Amino acid sequence: MTPTKAASAAITIGGLLLGTALLAPGVASAATYNGMCGSGYSVVNSRAVVGGTVFLTYNASTGYNCVVTVRNSPGAKLPMGARVSRSSDPGWVYDNGDYTTYAGPVYRSAPGECVDWGGGINGSDIDVYGTNCSR
Repeated sequence: MTPTKAASAAITIGGLLLGTALLAPGVASAATYNGMCGSGYSVVNSRAVVGGTVFLTYNASTGYNCVVTVRNSPGAKLPMGARVSRSSDPGWVYDNGDYTTYAGPVYRSAPGECVDWGGGINGSDIDVYGTNCSR
């Protein structure tokens, strides 16, 4: 192959690869907790749901738990929820509605107690019972 043909072939292949990369569908990024519960809260548990993640956070200085449900990719409003309760007193504190990005935050004091928590996006829900008993 002559140097001119080799260069031409390399340019053609490079263009095809670039075009393929530009046309590839975007991959949804995983949901992240971005401090939605406020300062002093750290993620202590999480569960994936279709389209996002439910995060349980805890503030050791106040003894409060907080739950938020976060979408992987914000978009049109969808039914979403976040909920938390003390396992010993299953009175749920919840936030349900149609949201573009996240549901919650919802808070429940439970220092040294187990908590029940959960949430969901567009019908994909999770509830977790009796966890995080020491925090």
